[in-house]
Amino acid sequence: MTDTSDAASTDMGDRQAIERLLGRPLSRTWPTDALAPGSRVRVVRASDWDGPWQVEFSGTIDAMGAPEPGEHVQSLSGELLYWVAFDTPQYDSDGDGPYRKAQIWGRYLRAEAGFPA
Repeated sequence: MTDTSDAASTDMGDRQAIERLLGRPLSRTWPTDALAPGSRVRVVRASDWDGPWQVEFSGTIDAMGAPEPGEHVQSLSGELLYWVAFDTPQYDSDGDGPYRKAQIWGRYLRAEAGFPA
């Protein structure tokens, strides 16, 4: 059994699990205009619906996978999806969770004041 108590092994385990689910490797090529890994962000609620999370909260852009263009029909043109590690576990608008990390659409992220974007 692998000890996943430290951050590096947890990140590797997360990466491997997501890659298995996706059936492909996560990108490691960071877009030049994207928020940098380690950037502090605020995950905000949508103005036009009750979601995607129950509350607004803070987190950090995670380097587990580089931001990728959204491929959902409701993605905005050029919108990136970021992996965000949450400061505290969160529940989504459907009540599922708690989650400690998720892929978040760029429109729901705001750089936190006092932290580089």
